[in-house]
Amino acid sequence: MQVPSTISGTETPSRLSFGIKTIPQRTSYEEILRVWREADAVALIEHAWLWDHLMPFRGDPRGPMFEGWTLLAALAARTERLGLGLMVASNQYRPPAILAKVAATVDVVSGGRLVFGIGAGGTQFAGLPAEAEGFGLTLPSHRDALEQLAEACTLIRRLWSEPEPLDFDGQHYRLAGAICEPKPVQSRVPILMGGWGERMLRIVAEHADLWNMPGPPHFGLAQVRDKSAALDAQCAAIGRDPATIVRSVQQTVDVDDPAATRAALLELIDIGVHHLVLNLPQPYPHAQWLAEQIVEPVLAQAPVAGIRDRP
Repeated sequence: MQVPSTISGTETPSRLSFGIKTIPQRTSYEEILRVWREADAVALIEHAWLWDHLMPFRGDPRGPMFEGWTLLAALAARTERLGLGLMVASNQYRPPAILAKVAATVDVVSGGRLVFGIGAGGTQFAGLPAEAEGFGLTLPSHRDALEQLAEACTLIRRLWSEPEPLDFDGQHYRLAGAICEPKPVQSRVPILMGGWGERMLRIVAEHADLWNMPGPPHFGLAQVRDKSAALDAQCAAIGRDPATIVRSVQQTVDVDDPAATRAALLELIDIGVHHLVLNLPQPYPHAQWLAEQIVEPVLAQAPVAGIRDRP
């Protein structure tokens, strides 16, 4: 099953898609599975996301937190339709060749529904140094983290696509006869990248099919618009059509005021964001409520075609 074209980035993004994100901390597997299976049965919800942290990101770090790729594989096996991924995997937590194998396995388990989310995973993220120290990981400098990310994307693409064992002699990574079999089901697994600094946006322009950043209340509308324009400039610098990168934003759902959430989404759509990820609070609202209270009304007002208009 191929990921729809507007998610994979294989066509100019011309319609809206809506997804959910369930942060897998201080909750149960059963509760996450419940909302994912509900979403899998609601056609207006097209993709679902976890994140990649090893202990709770805020508050008491002793609370439960599921490992992202393991949980994603389990959910891939229990769903049939949703595009799925991590928003985003840390390039620091697993060697990239291992990460390529893990991701290929999830794509096979899901029948070709993986969207490969990846980020630098560097020291710029609040709380990450304590998490890394707790698990015995050594974080690089910000500059090295970005260099490693760019090199990892090249290495991973080659492992997914080249039939022969891969020798790779990079600045940060070296492989001698690495083999990634089975390959992903998809001939080209879409890459989603998160980040917004100037150097990060150059890597996005070079490697990504989708670009994601947090929306309101974390980043204001003007910030999203300005960073999107900065990505356009990076694409122009390397001769890439910026319209080939789907713009993706996470929007926190206010279950007590769905009208505010709808208004925020419509503002994002107005500045060119077509891939909309509903960041769900706990307890997770039901998928049908999301469709009726958020997605349907937004589609009715948005000037961009949505899933109902797909052939």
